[in-house]
Amino acid sequence: MNIRPLHDRVIIKRVEEETTSAGGIIIPDAAKEKPAKGTIVAVGNGVVLDNGDVRALEVKVGDVVIFGKFSGTEFKAAGEEFLYMKENEIIGVVE
Repeated sequence: MNIRPLHDRVIIKRVEEETTSAGGIIIPDAAKEKPAKGTIVAVGNGVVLDNGDVRALEVKVGDVVIFGKFSGTEFKAAGEEFLYMKENEIIGVVE
């Protein structure tokens, strides 16, 4: 995929959730929620401040992040599903 997001936007690929519970019960597709965790695959140059300076993003490609359930906008590219969102919609980085 050759997409570079603009400004303070990032592109995220969702991480697949577990298909079985901690007790070994298989969770059917209909009962699964979309994961709110993913890996950043592309980042923009940064946010332009009021004085014209550009502040680099705090996240980088490869970071695993957590975001809100209804954050971002879904799109398909190269047969895969991705999300794009602004950096401020990301809740945190998993370390």
